[in-house]
Amino acid sequence: MPGRTDCLTISIQGTVQGVGFRPFIYNLARRMQIRGFVSNTSDGVIIKAEGDNLTLFIDSIRQWAPPLSKIEKIETAPAVPCNFADFSIRQSDASKGFTLVSPDISICSACRNEMFDPGDLRYLYPFINCTNCGPRYSITKSVPYDRINTTMQVFSMCRQCSSEYNDPCDRRFHAQPNACAECGPQVSLISSHGDVSPSRPIEGAISLLRQGKIVAVKGLGGFHIACDAGNAEAVKMLRNRKRKSNKPFAVMFPDCSMVREYCEVSHAEEELLLSPQSPIVLLRKKHIKSLPEAVAPKAGYLGVMLPYTPLHYLLFYYPLAGHALPVPGPLFSALVMTSGNISEEPIIISDEEAIEKLSGIVDAFLVHNRGIFMRVDDTVALVRSRESEAGSQDHQPGTRIFGFSHLTPDPSVILFRRSRGYVPAPIQLMEEGPDVLGCGADMKNTFTLARGRYAILSQHIGDMENYETIRFFEEALDNLRQVYKAEPQAIAYDLHPGYFSSGWAREYGSRKGLRMFGIQHHYAHIGSVMAEHGLTEKVIGVAFDGTGYGEDGTLWGGEFLIADAVGFTRAGHFRQIPLPGGEMAVREPWRTALSYLADAYGDEVMRYLAPTEFARRYGEEKIAAILGISGNRAFSPLSSGAGRLFDAVSALLGICDLNTYEGEASVALEAVAAEGINDEYMPDICFGSAVDVDFSHVIRGIVDDIRKKVDRSIIAARFHNTVAAATIRVVIKLSIMNNITKVALSGGVFQNQYLFRKVCEGLCASGLTVFFNESVPCNDAGISLGQAYLAREIMKAGRHI
Repeated sequence: MPGRTDCLTISIQGTVQGVGFRPFIYNLARRMQIRGFVSNTSDGVIIKAEGDNLTLFIDSIRQWAPPLSKIEKIETAPAVPCNFADFSIRQSDASKGFTLVSPDISICSACRNEMFDPGDLRYLYPFINCTNCGPRYSITKSVPYDRINTTMQVFSMCRQCSSEYNDPCDRRFHAQPNACAECGPQVSLISSHGDVSPSRPIEGAISLLRQGKIVAVKGLGGFHIACDAGNAEAVKMLRNRKRKSNKPFAVMFPDCSMVREYCEVSHAEEELLLSPQSPIVLLRKKHIKSLPEAVAPKAGYLGVMLPYTPLHYLLFYYPLAGHALPVPGPLFSALVMTSGNISEEPIIISDEEAIEKLSGIVDAFLVHNRGIFMRVDDTVALVRSRESEAGSQDHQPGTRIFGFSHLTPDPSVILFRRSRGYVPAPIQLMEEGPDVLGCGADMKNTFTLARGRYAILSQHIGDMENYETIRFFEEALDNLRQVYKAEPQAIAYDLHPGYFSSGWAREYGSRKGLRMFGIQHHYAHIGSVMAEHGLTEKVIGVAFDGTGYGEDGTLWGGEFLIADAVGFTRAGHFRQIPLPGGEMAVREPWRTALSYLADAYGDEVMRYLAPTEFARRYGEEKIAAILGISGNRAFSPLSSGAGRLFDAVSALLGICDLNTYEGEASVALEAVAAEGINDEYMPDICFGSAVDVDFSHVIRGIVDDIRKKVDRSIIAARFHNTVAAATIRVVIKLSIMNNITKVALSGGVFQNQYLFRKVCEGLCASGLTVFFNESVPCNDAGISLGQAYLAREIMKAGRHI
């Protein structure tokens, strides 16, 4: 180790830009009487250090690094002493490498307090920020992360802001979005007709919201559409204008005390709400006090977030004219804050596009002139294991004893959508490998760039069904390729011949001369778990979702795979049933229910329809027509989808027979399932060359219970128990037959917490090690990670696919 007056070059890689790392180094070096300099590079941060105690200096960097930073690697090399007189911060230097870009971070408590201090320079300023908070990825055009490379380059700092920006001892040292009301971005209120409000735009927006109007609010990574969540008529109007489905709205509460009035909130859930990432957190509804049903119809959860920008806080706490300070309390109990887009298009980021596309939905636009370079929607998360209200750190048995990841500090937190606050933070892979692009699926699309020992997952792109989404895909890809200096050697995509993402990948790969890998959908699901946990050896993969294109041309979805990093075998699946009308059956689960009834009762199916009320609702003629096309594969493809089974049971029970958004019937089924029920039905499991799980006897049992007028919450619980028990039996058998003890769970059906908990508890109790998605969603948003990882491993092994 270096001794007295030695000189070192210290290279630090990780998330070390835009998080206050250089001023931290500067102040630490001055305290320890270290001489030299620190600078940003495209590789990370480089330090030239001379003096005593350099070992202690490096140890202190590791121990006291800024909370938003993440050090991946520190490398040291002896250097020739330069006899520095002091320690300084030097101008950033670009190089051939790449550094990790920090995600956007919610407003910190210090900035929030200053914003509501009448004596502060930035009193009520909606763009207050510092080194510890504010926009990062959404305003970054290129690296290094300096103001000139962001959308803030058009704002010249005033004398005071410049003084703060250049003072290494100031909290705003090199805070790239630093500004104040004199020199920075401004807010405007524009009517749906294009008229600009002359003054007090925030107060004007609040007035409209209190009148039950709908306002588009330009935020950190795009627009929200807002209304008063407590106003039933406003919520209904918003749903009629914008959503036209039962998909739940996200809701923003002013603080955690208000959240607790409407939702059950554990200590872990509160911590997640208050975290720097500030995602939407799915919380169980309270029934004592509730928001209008139209906010989240048929759902047991409410998507909740807290204000994460200064402007959000001002909408709740702005001191209205004539009111005394401090503001006595929030102006709203809650605001609906749904994504500002239309018809599954990407979230809107420009004022012009918002006015063009949203004028028929909203009554006004609260906009600003700080540019958004990269659109980033809100992240959606859930805490799997609920703690007691007493704040105990002990979780329910079986919920945190499996699948620990080296990537995520708290495996109880899972992501349904990974975007703002998390992107573009990478997934760390175990080894170096070639650059590979995984293009994802068509639903909940993301892409993944495998680069060195990192996998960089894009933000939520959306459903690849229109030109705007494909353009967003390309914009985000160009940006992340440039930031991370990635040059893919290969491209991976889904096998589905009709996927837009796959067609794009084949055209792009052919044009660029890349190796091309078609990765089966459910193998990619399992591959995403393997990527997160550094697995290459054989695992039993359980991939449950609604639909994925199978290698035999049928629709898979209830799959048991024996998989490793270079291939898989389909070891078992749910019994296939026809989907009458194909996509129509996905939208209308009662059609799938009819198919399951026909499978269970054969020619006698019409006799058993009475308990389901299908005949009364749809008529025997239509039912006969649907059953008539079930045998025609051109109109009724075969499916083993677990999601379709859940949909069918939801329709049988009269809970939901029409999916107005993806997974609605299954979500509603889970919401009614009673706790404390241990009964189950008995499926037939045939252990042949491939395991076949037949649920026809389960359907018969459900119909019998309906006829006996058993409460549907009990039937729903028994059904969940049945699927869990069948899954456990199959996995244990496969484990014995193949001598494999590691199990990987993935697929959108495992967003169902009742099922997930039951399956994990049973497998762990049998001595198996269970792995699952933690850093990426288990739904199709994680597919691209699996594609990129598996293609990379196949290339490393010298295999072809």
